[in-house]
Amino acid sequence: MRPTGDKPMGQDHALITDLYQLTMAQAYWHSGKQDTEASFYLHFRENPFKGGYTVACGITQAAEHIERFSFTNEDLAYLSSVKASNGDLLFDPLFLTELANLTLTLDIDAVREGEVVFPREPILRVTGSILQCQIVETALLNCIGFESVVATKAARICSVAQGPVAEFGLRRAQGPAGGLFASYAAIVGGCSSTSNVAAGKRFDLPVSGTHAHSWVMAFDSELEAFRAYAITFPHNCTLLVDTYDTLKGVANAIIVGHEMEQRGEQLAAIRIDSGDLAWLSKQARALLDGAGLAYVKIIASNDLDEHTILSLTTEQGARIDAWGVGTRLATAFDQPALGCVYKMSAVRSSHDEAWKPCLKISEQIKKSSLPGTLAVRRYLDENNIMVGDMIYDLLIPPTEDRIIDPTDDLRQKDLSAAVPHELLAPLIRKGKAVRSMPSALEAQETVRTSLAQLDTSNKRLLNSHSYPVGLERSLLALRDRLVREARGLV
Repeated sequence: MRPTGDKPMGQDHALITDLYQLTMAQAYWHSGKQDTEASFYLHFRENPFKGGYTVACGITQAAEHIERFSFTNEDLAYLSSVKASNGDLLFDPLFLTELANLTLTLDIDAVREGEVVFPREPILRVTGSILQCQIVETALLNCIGFESVVATKAARICSVAQGPVAEFGLRRAQGPAGGLFASYAAIVGGCSSTSNVAAGKRFDLPVSGTHAHSWVMAFDSELEAFRAYAITFPHNCTLLVDTYDTLKGVANAIIVGHEMEQRGEQLAAIRIDSGDLAWLSKQARALLDGAGLAYVKIIASNDLDEHTILSLTTEQGARIDAWGVGTRLATAFDQPALGCVYKMSAVRSSHDEAWKPCLKISEQIKKSSLPGTLAVRRYLDENNIMVGDMIYDLLIPPTEDRIIDPTDDLRQKDLSAAVPHELLAPLIRKGKAVRSMPSALEAQETVRTSLAQLDTSNKRLLNSHSYPVGLERSLLALRDRLVREARGLV
């Protein structure tokens, strides 16, 4: 496991769960079903931002949660005080004793941190006692749902930025803990650095920053402020030039840049945080180049997202070398939740018995779950490009390389010419991690590699092509049979 330092805001706490997980756990225990084994899978129904892919993130945090899971004396004291609606204590003291002695023995298989994934397919498969599977559900959904949506947003932004992107959304993130993991996910998704110092320490992330307008306002003149900053940070000097008049700010930055050259130093960059970024960046570039400071970079910020950046770079001809993105990245502004779900797909009374597949049925086909102990197989063509993903039941090995659309069995795709790769691999065995967790920058490489294997039509910001994810024929037949049985049609 990678080092993470102190736990922030109770993020690895056993009480990061919904109350009904604990009441169900007590009901399982009271019914004598606590040792019943179950298989659950975690998935989502739609890609975020109306896009063509999702970056899986939060696998590492999920693994840490499982490894560190335990109920402290303080947790149990709190639970012993919780009351039912009639005023009686909600939890049986004997059940709380069971929780005090609980050690997770779950097995979890998962995709890699940073893997590109798609709707309906399992990101995690969790197997073990039904009580334990249930009690960790909320935390797993929280870890993976939030971090995946931010990592996906970062990947979309970085795909069009044509230069490094710094994340600095902490001040508007959903609380300190939300900001911490948003910064981590942003780096996984492709950002080059974060302004979040706590995230830099906890996750060993590159940190970066400039200065605020208040720095300039604290001096008698902008030029005086720039000079003082350059003296303090001669090797890391980026000047914010739009406090009063942007182009006059650029002129003052040029003066300081020349003074730094005389001391054997270099001005790193200027930053523009307001106004017409395209026009101002072109004017600033001309002034810098004309002054012999062509090496000075131009950084832009100001409520940016992938659509604004794409317009600036491809339509408006902006002369911007790097980007600072805050609110719209750290909050996943236009879709702040992925909508992950966690469904039981198989059950058995004991380890010696055969698995019994099960599913949840809905009038909305997209809300119906899949049965079986589920796995995912990805197929790559001769050019190492993804051509389709197959969901199948481990207990029913695929007999052909063909996937069937679960909403329309007439839509099928032949994958026999492609090379299969398994997406789910052991992550946790008997409650302990069995594979090392990547750093954020290592996971970023996984994102980069995975996206390179995805066809460009699936990566468009608008009207992206739908990537084929289908069911193996036997799994489709199993699902249809269980649906008919549940509805009394057989």
